[in-house]
Amino acid sequence: MMRPLSRPRLNSWRVRPREQRTILLLGDLFVSVLALFGGLYFWGQKYDWLKFSLDFLKQRVELWFYLLPLIWMVFLVELYDLHRAKNLRQTAGGIAIAALAGMFFYALVYLISPQGSLPRLGIGFFLAFASVLTFLWRLAYIKIFTAQAFLRRVLVFGAGKAGETIARAYKDLRPQPFLLVGFMDDDPEKIGKEVDGFPILAGNDRLLETVEAEAVTEIIIAVSGEMKGGTFQAILDAQESGVEVVPMPTVYEELLGRVPVHHLESDWLIRSFVNEARVGGFYEAGKRLMDILGGLVGLGIYAAVYPVVAVLVLLESGKPVMYNQTRSGKGGKPYLISKFRTMRQDAEIDGKVQLTQKKDIRITRFGNFLRRTHIDELPQFLNVLRGEMSLVGPRSERPEWIAEFQKQIPFYRARLLVKPGMTGWAQVNYSYYATVEEMAIKLEYDLYYIKHRNMLMDMLILLRTFTQVLAFRGR
Repeated sequence: MMRPLSRPRLNSWRVRPREQRTILLLGDLFVSVLALFGGLYFWGQKYDWLKFSLDFLKQRVELWFYLLPLIWMVFLVELYDLHRAKNLRQTAGGIAIAALAGMFFYALVYLISPQGSLPRLGIGFFLAFASVLTFLWRLAYIKIFTAQAFLRRVLVFGAGKAGETIARAYKDLRPQPFLLVGFMDDDPEKIGKEVDGFPILAGNDRLLETVEAEAVTEIIIAVSGEMKGGTFQAILDAQESGVEVVPMPTVYEELLGRVPVHHLESDWLIRSFVNEARVGGFYEAGKRLMDILGGLVGLGIYAAVYPVVAVLVLLESGKPVMYNQTRSGKGGKPYLISKFRTMRQDAEIDGKVQLTQKKDIRITRFGNFLRRTHIDELPQFLNVLRGEMSLVGPRSERPEWIAEFQKQIPFYRARLLVKPGMTGWAQVNYSYYATVEEMAIKLEYDLYYIKHRNMLMDMLILLRTFTQVLAFRGR
């Protein structure tokens, strides 16, 4: 049964996801600076209850203390995902994790610092104020940007597979980022039917009428193949009236942070990676420098933990401690990686390669810990230093799987356009994949990264990986 048309609601707000993320950053910065002043004030009361003066700031407060707002925002990195940012429970959990991470790292620095050199009271007050003020600000953000009065009103033009994909993606999101009022389509036989519970309202001859009746602020174009001349003109007329017109792949990327590989035209790879995804020499040089520095630090950690990990692996499951595997690098060039062994010795006793399954019985108990903390991957820092891998990029895969998946998944080999990474956009957003369908989703994240990669995105991925390691979210 077709749903009744929703009542028109005037809505001039068109705050795009990128703009919402900017609002989040500015709001977090503002409240964390307030927390800094609050921490300084109450810390200063210990020394002079009546006179909180500049003398206290000059004598007791070191320069690094004023960087606490920026450090706090780094700990909040997981909450700049807009879907998490609009979820109250995930927001509260993220702020709690940020506060615990702050206390944990302060404790580590405190242990190796000279006695009395660090301001325990000042840090404590700052973390308390930052946690409370950030929660109150994020609560206000959720109330504002999930209120119907401020949501965009969206109409999808095209009730085929592409439109259905958008509808499914929309229904799976909580909270939902806009109000989907319905569909329109050129096929008169579809009018009056539904797509995933949303009504197909009319054809192109009634587009402007429907836009006005439903107070539409945005039209998503989900038309596969050639568009009729009348449809094209109707959409242009709607755009001239002030309605924003956006293609389906753009909205898909915006909603999910990945590209729709099953709904891309054959020339998409050329248009996206030749015209849009080219990177400059400064990015390549900066990324390589970051890889070298990160690789050196990672190898130092690897050398420090190797004796303990090796003993525990031997005690639980015997030799060997390490295992080697061939992976495909940039352009499909093979290279060898080493990892701490996390599975039984007979994990592939029949010689057939197998994808790791959820709750895989081949994984040992200690191996599960190594995977959750990513300790098993520390030897790959050597591959990073050699230039075979990067810190950030698509996950390296075995040549056997690449040969198989490129037969079943469109554009699969495009992930080999860049170096594989120890972590990546797919790993921090979608860590579990064991079927062809799940590998296709993982590829969508990988292609999104290749298309949009830059130094800021690389650093964001590294920071999110770091918080996932602290939360034991590895696989």
